[in-house]
Amino acid sequence: MAIESHLAELEKRHQALEQEINDALTHPSTDDLIIAELKRRKLLIKDEIAQLKLDAFVH
Repeated sequence: MAIESHLAELEKRHQALEQEINDALTHPSTDDLIIAELKRRKLLIKDEIAQLKLDAFVH
């Protein structure tokens, strides 16, 4: 159960970052470094989600 709740929380954070990136892209004054950092964080969360799903599938 703990893994499922952790996955749900990660997926919520991933979706929130997706929305934040989309919002930042609509504002031309947003710094490209900020967008790159948001995308990096989103990718890290995506990787963590994939790893947890793989671990749950293996066990």
